[in-house]
Amino acid sequence: MIIDSHVHFWRFDPIRDAWITKAMTAIRKDFLPEDFSLYLNENHIEGCIAVQADQSDEETAFLVNLAKENPFIKGIVGWIDLTSDKLEQSLQNYQSEKLIKGFRHIAEGEEIGFLLQKNVLNGISALHKYNYTFDILLRQDQLSDAVKLSEKLPDQPFILDHCGKPDLTTNDFKDWKSNVSELAQNPNIYCKISGLLTQGNWNNIEEKTIFEILDFIFSQFGIKRVVFGSDWPVMLLGGNYALWLELISKYLGQFSKEEQKLFFSGSAVNFYNL
Repeated sequence: MIIDSHVHFWRFDPIRDAWITKAMTAIRKDFLPEDFSLYLNENHIEGCIAVQADQSDEETAFLVNLAKENPFIKGIVGWIDLTSDKLEQSLQNYQSEKLIKGFRHIAEGEEIGFLLQKNVLNGISALHKYNYTFDILLRQDQLSDAVKLSEKLPDQPFILDHCGKPDLTTNDFKDWKSNVSELAQNPNIYCKISGLLTQGNWNNIEEKTIFEILDFIFSQFGIKRVVFGSDWPVMLLGGNYALWLELISKYLGQFSKEEQKLFFSGSAVNFYNL
């Protein structure tokens, strides 16, 4: 049984989705649950977590509606305005939507220090009160922000998206390793094994390099706090679903069946309270 902890859905809009450039032809189109459902039986996937790809309340509503219509979407990570004066009111209103498990802001598109701004920090601190998780999406050069964030809010459940986006174009992992190691010391932080196919030169990422990243992540977080994800459909820029699953399954061969079960589904269930 597999639960993919990181899947996106969208109806492509070239203005709203300007981050999907013309060089990304493989993903400049709609990606909806019926497209992802093709992978379910073929890859023994029981369900997924739908993660926001747009910064709007409409995005959260869109994902909630998709999840209600498609039972394999076990939960969603939506977007919310962390700096809004009405944040707590919004969080209170969302309590009735049990499919919302947490929130994310695309902080990789912000300046270094964004997550540490007082109003943003106050917003993230409110999530714990309502039992919501927070996905941390940062570039490798922003990871020190995640360390400081975890120090300021040690009890907030965080999950690091895409292994903290190690730069596979340069393979210079010194600062990445230092920050990830510090992050992993907080038992409330998990890590998603996802998105690595697009962190380097597309279609030219070596298994050896991926395994080096995984070795370090597993050594720091341990088997209980690492979670399987794909970053579909973005991952299609660097490969395909079967390739990613085959690669990860090969790496996980060194672990016991129980540990593999924890990685592929149990830890996602635990973190997102599915």
